[in-house]
Amino acid sequence: MPRNIWTQKEYLLEFDMLNALESLFKLARDRKKFPVKGSYTNKLLDDKSLSKDKVLEEINELIEAVEKDTNKIHEAADVFYHLIMYLEANDVKIEDIMNELYKRKK
Repeated sequence: MPRNIWTQKEYLLEFDMLNALESLFKLARDRKKFPVKGSYTNKLLDDKSLSKDKVLEEINELIEAVEKDTNKIHEAADVFYHLIMYLEANDVKIEDIMNELYKRKK
């Protein structure tokens, strides 16, 4: 029988994970509104081609890391960061993505 009650520790871990992702989206939106000269984040937000290339590069690096069982966490974090910047640069909102995922829930 599946367990439906989370422990406080599980809830806090989930909350921390969501906060970490939310802070990346907030960073992207803040930098888009208030650019910081020389910021790598702003380079990604301003140059859609660079942003796309970095997402593809980081995904390939993650796949390689998983296959070789090396550095998976680092590469996965790079994918999350670059994907979030790419989405924000192209005005793809996380809220819309979450709504789409919710619709698919069965």
